[in-house]
Amino acid sequence: MDENSQVTASIIREFNSAFNNHDIDAVMALMTDDCIFENTFPAPDGTRHVGNTQVRLELGNFLKSSPLASFEEEELIACDDRCVVRWRYSWGEGHVRGVDVMRVQGGKVSEKLSYVKG
Repeated sequence: MDENSQVTASIIREFNSAFNNHDIDAVMALMTDDCIFENTFPAPDGTRHVGNTQVRLELGNFLKSSPLASFEEEELIACDDRCVVRWRYSWGEGHVRGVDVMRVQGGKVSEKLSYVKG
C-alpha cells in the first residue's frame, strides 16, 4: 500500500474508532466542513446530508438513539484518497452488514456513503 493509501486507512480507522466510542465531537473533528454523509434509510436510496451542521445532527441523533451500536470492520481497502470498508453493524439483538465508500481530503473525511445489505 502506498503512503497516501496508508494515511487514508489510518484516518478512516481513527474515524471508525471515534464512532464506536459514540464520541460525536471526535467524529466531527475528523470530518471536513463541507462533508457529505449518505445514510441507508429510507430505502432504497437513503438520505444525503451535506455540511458539518447537518452531518453532526444526523450522526449525533443516530448515536444517541442506538447506545449499543457498534461497527466491526470486516475489510478495509484504501487507494489514494478513497476507502471502502466492509462492516458488520450490531445493536445488541441483531446485526446487518454493509459497506461504506469514503473519501479523505486534507487529512479529514469528506464523504461517507453508506450501503447496507437487505
